[in-house]
Order: sequence, then C-alpha cells, then structure tokens
Amino acid sequence: MAYEIGTGATALGMKLDNGVVLAAEKKFSYGGFVMSRSVKKIFRIHDRIAIAAAGLFADMQTISRIISNEIRYYEISSKHPISVRGAAKQLSVILYSYKYMPFLTELVIGGIDHEGSHIYVMDPVGSLIEDDYAAVGTGAQIAIGLLEDKYNKNMSLEEAVKLAVEAIRIASKRDTMSGEGVDVAVITKDSYEEKYYPIR
Repeated sequence: MAYEIGTGATALGMKLDNGVVLAAEKKFSYGGFVMSRSVKKIFRIHDRIAIAAAGLFADMQTISRIISNEIRYYEISSKHPISVRGAAKQLSVILYSYKYMPFLTELVIGGIDHEGSHIYVMDPVGSLIEDDYAAVGTGAQIAIGLLEDKYNKNMSLEEAVKLAVEAIRIASKRDTMSGEGVDVAVITKDSYEEKYYPIR
C-alpha cells in the first residue's frame, strides 16, 4: 500500500442523527520527509457530501476531481440529486476499475441526503462499507480506539467535533506520518462548514 513508500495520514468520519463530521490532519509526508504542513485532505465533492482521505496526496486530489465530475454528470443526465450512497457506489466502481494499478489512498465518504446522514469507508480498490464511524490511514488504529470508547450517535455536532480533533491529536502523537493540525467538515441538511483546529 501507500504506506510502504512512506506516505500516510489519519482521517475519520462520524454519523450523527443531525449530520456528519469528517476530519483529517494536515501533514504531507513522503519517503520520510515532511513535504508540507498545510495540506487539505478533506474534499467537498457535492453540496452535502465530502471525502476525508489518507494516503498519497496526488491520488486524493485525482479521485476527488473524478468523482465530482461523475456526480455532476449523473445529476445533469438523470435530473435527480444524487444520494450519499449513490455517490459512494460510483466512487467504489471508479476505484475498482483501477484495481490493477490502484490509487494509493483510503477514503471516508460522508454526507446527508433525504434518507439521513451516512458514512462509508473504502479501501484502495473500492470495498464499500457503511458504518456509524470509521478511521483510515497510518494513525487509524490509534484513532479508532478513542472513537470506540467515546462515540455516541446521539452526541451533538459540537461534541463530535471535539472527539474528532482529540482522536487525531492522539493518533498524531504516536504516528509520525500524521500531525500539524486538523481540518474538520461539519455537514448538516442546511449547511456545510469547514474549520481548522491546531493540535497542541
């Protein structure tokens, strides 16, 4: 995987009754070097859908462009808004079509539609799993431990943001590929908001 050549990250997502929280840290490392401390690894691909990614940064950017265009094409041709599951399934098909030379990234895709809030986690070849929360990347094993203990679907968006930042902060302390602050996206049926949080 991507991590064999020294790239990584920590990204996560949580589904709540009234929205979705996605988070990712900002360090861009490659081959043991820190290339940047201010990379954005959350990609808005629709009004109420976004991706939090870990892995090779160029692959994250490429995937976000491809799926954004596919969603626009679907909505223009069908004249219907796409669901979060529909976007996730399209992305899964795209990733699987590159299975012999996969994108070196893992993804959490989340959003809200007429059915409610959704979180899906994907590996580089498009395996698609819906869950209440997920973490990916080199720091995922550490972050998921805190989510397992503290996550509650009925928690407020503010509580979920604090938990997301704390999970990535803890992961960054043990995972050298992660760090330099956290970008958080909060998606509700009425709004999409992104905010940066420093890691202390």
